[in-house]
Amino acid sequence: MNNYFTRILFFFITYIGFSQSYQSKIDAVVSSTYSSKEPGISVLVAKDRKAIYSKAFGKSNLELNTPLETNSVFQIGSITKQFTAISILMLEEQGKLSVEDKIGKYIPEYAEIGKDITIHHLLNHTSGIKNRTPVGDKGFISKTNMSPTELIAYFKDEPLEFKPGERFKYSNAGYILLGRIIEIVSGQPYSDFIEQNIFDKIGMKNSSCGDMKQVIPNLTKGYIIEQNDFVKSDYINLSLAYSAGAILSTTEDLLKWQNALLSNTLLKASSIKQAMTPTLLNSGKRVPYGYGFRFSKLGNSPVIAHTGSTKGFTGIALFLPKEKLYITALTNCNCKNVNNVAKQVAELFVNLPDNKITEVENNQPERKSIDVPSEILSDYTGTYEVKPNVNLTIGLDNTNQLYLLAPGQTKKVELFAETQNHFFVKIVDAEITFNTNEKGNVISLTMNQSGRKITAKKN
Repeated sequence: MNNYFTRILFFFITYIGFSQSYQSKIDAVVSSTYSSKEPGISVLVAKDRKAIYSKAFGKSNLELNTPLETNSVFQIGSITKQFTAISILMLEEQGKLSVEDKIGKYIPEYAEIGKDITIHHLLNHTSGIKNRTPVGDKGFISKTNMSPTELIAYFKDEPLEFKPGERFKYSNAGYILLGRIIEIVSGQPYSDFIEQNIFDKIGMKNSSCGDMKQVIPNLTKGYIIEQNDFVKSDYINLSLAYSAGAILSTTEDLLKWQNALLSNTLLKASSIKQAMTPTLLNSGKRVPYGYGFRFSKLGNSPVIAHTGSTKGFTGIALFLPKEKLYITALTNCNCKNVNNVAKQVAELFVNLPDNKITEVENNQPERKSIDVPSEILSDYTGTYEVKPNVNLTIGLDNTNQLYLLAPGQTKKVELFAETQNHFFVKIVDAEITFNTNEKGNVISLTMNQSGRKITAKKN
């Protein structure tokens, strides 16, 4: 029995050690670029939709000497385009528009010059509309507040650069038009539509649509470098970025966004596939951009991503479907290469053949867990003696998650209920059953791995 327990404990510790080794490796990658005394970065890594790493490095505000936290709020720039694109597809699923609609149907200013431009062309940057917006023009006063119609008036008279569908050319102006279409079709301001239909629905409590008059808890200050020193970035009224780049968010909220996409919470699988499919030009040439999503490869692994940048902020969110890995990194200084940092973190998981997390998890059959009332779970908490002076700890966190803590370890192993007293572990092939006496009191647990069992008495 003692040898068997030792083997089970070895499996737990091997997994825990593996996780901790990745913690230190990611720490090393990030800290080599971002200092604790400078504007910094918040990084989140999720595997199979669950965060396995979430840390912040550096300062949120240099003047106040406040550190960045994992719930720090950043301007995410053009990552906003994903939210705009998904909102259009939500309205399409509701039967309120079609991506094949001509944009002149909704934007009268484009009834003539845009007679051949469809919503589809705006979504994948093949419309031919110039990327001319107030934010991009030199000398423009970035404190100016502009309505969507004023933004459109700023570029509506520009000639098209090419016929719709002939070429790919990134256009913030095109996404401003999409925001206005969302408003016209839904009858709501863009910000209200996003907040009610996305943020509120999936619990993105720390995200908003760029109302800079609003008091925003944990909001970070943006910086740039001038003459080898950090200075505060120019203020930008995010009404100018609008549906092309005005969202504020956190790494934790962006994971909720990604998980909502993967679980089809907001859209049908067919609509998500539509957004995440490369574009075909009129010539048949494939372009590595869908509806708010870019496509590339890291080694042999496909990558679906988008970057974002505003004055003093940069960020990236990338998903590797093969590895079921999501990485998002947000910074409050556009002076360093956040994309390269995220790439290096991804390479830790992509390039190593001995990826034990993938091996362990992919070899386990899919098992469904049930919810168990906290009062029942509380009865299971305590220490269990496996052998003299060797105890397992069963605990319950504030999210009602039961966990096991092995001797000498600090990493908790989550237990998932299959019945009210029978639990399984996702990271290894192990199960735990809690045993009661005739009075219903918990007296022991039985650990089962591959048909071999040990029983530990509750202290």
